[in-house]
Amino acid sequence: MEQEHILVVDDEEGLLQLVKMRLQAMGFAVTACTTGRDAVSAAKVNRFDLAITDLRLGGEDGLDVTEELLRIHPGLPVIILTAHGSIPNAVEAVQRGAFGYLTKPFDDKELKAKIEEGLSPQRMSREIQRLKSLVNELYGMENVVARSPAMQRLLQQVVQVADSDATMLLFGETGTGKEVFARVTHANSRRSKGPFVALNCAAIPETLFESELFGHVKGAFTSAHGPKKGLFQSAHGGTLFLDEIGEMPLSMQVKLLRAVQEREVREVGAEHATKVDVRIIAATNKDLDEAVKNGTFRNDLYYRISVVPLFIPPLRDRREDIPIMAQQFLALSAKRANKDMRGFTPAALHRLVTNLWPGNVRELENAIEKAVVMARQDMVTPDLLPSTGSAPDAQLKPLTEAKEEFEKTYLKNVLQLTGGNISRAAQFAGRYRADFYKMLKKYGLHPSMTKGKAAPEVEELEEESDLTEAER
Repeated sequence: MEQEHILVVDDEEGLLQLVKMRLQAMGFAVTACTTGRDAVSAAKVNRFDLAITDLRLGGEDGLDVTEELLRIHPGLPVIILTAHGSIPNAVEAVQRGAFGYLTKPFDDKELKAKIEEGLSPQRMSREIQRLKSLVNELYGMENVVARSPAMQRLLQQVVQVADSDATMLLFGETGTGKEVFARVTHANSRRSKGPFVALNCAAIPETLFESELFGHVKGAFTSAHGPKKGLFQSAHGGTLFLDEIGEMPLSMQVKLLRAVQEREVREVGAEHATKVDVRIIAATNKDLDEAVKNGTFRNDLYYRISVVPLFIPPLRDRREDIPIMAQQFLALSAKRANKDMRGFTPAALHRLVTNLWPGNVRELENAIEKAVVMARQDMVTPDLLPSTGSAPDAQLKPLTEAKEEFEKTYLKNVLQLTGGNISRAAQFAGRYRADFYKMLKKYGLHPSMTKGKAAPEVEELEEESDLTEAER
């Protein structure tokens, strides 16, 4: 959080420095001025959260200074310092717009209480704005639609882990909204007031990766004409989102591993490392298990970044969400195109729900935007929509079949994410180990699909599954 900035004005140098030191000890940034003229000049070039001024400033009137400060910054809380004999003047100052006054001498407790009182309305206003932003980011229809069980489970998991500092790895196909969920996690964490810094690892040339992530000092290389702050430093106090981390060059992976482990970075050309306070969220659409086997991704880095793995389902596995999302995208696109659109015909909605959508949410949004632009009436018809791998007259699957298909896909993904570890997979799915293993047997799945051989706990569970309820 950015420091609150206080302006202090007093012609008595000793008292001025004393108040300045007290305020700095309380955690405030302080600008100290010995004349009203200097204070007014400072107010013209700086934004202050609160001002403290003596009522008598040598040849200047503290009331005039207060009025000038309020003219420059309407609503600025101004606290007047006054002696007992001039309290009536301080009351007049309050009547002319000052927030309140303190009589000399005053102690730290009185000073802090009055400042907290003066800053309270601003803080409340900022918090309300933050909460509005947070609610919009978490629940805004343009970002997260979660009618389907798969998405509801995902949001529950996000809520569970958001307020921790655990490193997260988001799995999901292109266009599923991995960055949206990274932002949702950040917005619902204790770091929400800090920065959210995103990097697409596939978009950075290998030669620039280190400088981009960690920064460099002046003269570190030929074109380093000045120092540059890296993304780790820019994300200090907040969240660093590393998208498409599977595309990161091997040469950078070992350096990233150290940064993740030690929470410190060394700028290119620097002699010493710098500590950083950063929460890392990574994302990939690649099979990192396979990348580890192929030697294109470091095994130790994989374990470091996948402390909390979350799988974002593709659109074809969350069809219940499509009608809501489609209507929302329709409203946004119609507004941009300045068109009055009422909705989708039944046939158009059927096509939306039955399409495969290989590009997921991003493809859905683009398809609807194109349909709105091309529409000649106020309803979207099926001829305006693509058919991605599904016939226009395709029928929805029966509920039981669709549910079984989803469960099987979900179990496969959980096994993949946990490396075939049944205990971890069961915990991830919110099931008892024995119940989870029964589900695997139902669909003919086995942890060896990801681990290469049966683990001892599988044999134990097979024995457990043969027991009757009474024997357990």
